[in-house]
Amino acid sequence: MTEEKTINEKNPQRIKIEERIAEYEKKGWWQRDVEDDPPTIPLTPDKVDYLNKKLLNRILTKIVNIKAEKFINNLIANKQLIIKEIKGIENFTAVQDGGLIITCNHFNAFDNFAVHHALLPYLHKQGRDLYKVIREGNFTNFPGIYGLFFRHCNTLPLSSSFATMKLFMDAIKVLLNRGEKILVYAEQAMWWNYRKPRPLTNGAFKFAVEAKVPVLPIFITMEDSDLIDGDGYPVQEYTLNILPAIFADPSKSAKENIEEMKDKNFEAWKKVYEDFYQTPLTYSTEKAE
Repeated sequence: MTEEKTINEKNPQRIKIEERIAEYEKKGWWQRDVEDDPPTIPLTPDKVDYLNKKLLNRILTKIVNIKAEKFINNLIANKQLIIKEIKGIENFTAVQDGGLIITCNHFNAFDNFAVHHALLPYLHKQGRDLYKVIREGNFTNFPGIYGLFFRHCNTLPLSSSFATMKLFMDAIKVLLNRGEKILVYAEQAMWWNYRKPRPLTNGAFKFAVEAKVPVLPIFITMEDSDLIDGDGYPVQEYTLNILPAIFADPSKSAKENIEEMKDKNFEAWKKVYEDFYQTPLTYSTEKAE
């Protein structure tokens, strides 16, 4: 449950994160992590089963996915996660029959729960789940219930190991070819409660182009609720904006399509940002002389 706190009782660690975000925006360090995460434990090929080939992992995935849905529903019931509105679900249903890369802005540990909650009823009708690309440390470092979620909720961890990344890339192709939906954070790092869209990396669009599947952009906008969270900040009310899918142009090269799809994704996010917050998208980034 949320706690009663005054505005003067904000968590000092969260204030530090806000200051770091402001610094990183000014310096244009868009993909740098702002959280004080522990050193990442490397993920080796023997520690991951991307396609759930092992019976034990299939059983754990089924059990942990059920627990995850209950966990998300409890967050919503307790108003720790507030989904105010879901817009554009028809854009998802229009492309749900085949493989799909989904992009979403990354600003909270709960943002993937919001996407999960919005899409799961439609995925379950097809007997499918939502796959999520996650950072290496999330898979290898976390204990407890979050560790179970990160390891057994259809997650696809990145790795600093070349051998593991080869398995990762092979798995991405298999999953997309069989019609799965994969959530990729194209901004890369999580910037806590950062409302602006950030410049995107190529990975999500490379996956889509190579597998010949579309990209579905989702941009979550936020508003302060009247509830205060455990860190002394307003709980955010989320509006999920599910935007029209972006397709590759068969007349263009893979490199051209990756850049064009990435630009279209960013522009779609930018429009939602400017329309919702009623302000032009600008950054404090210093220009190099």
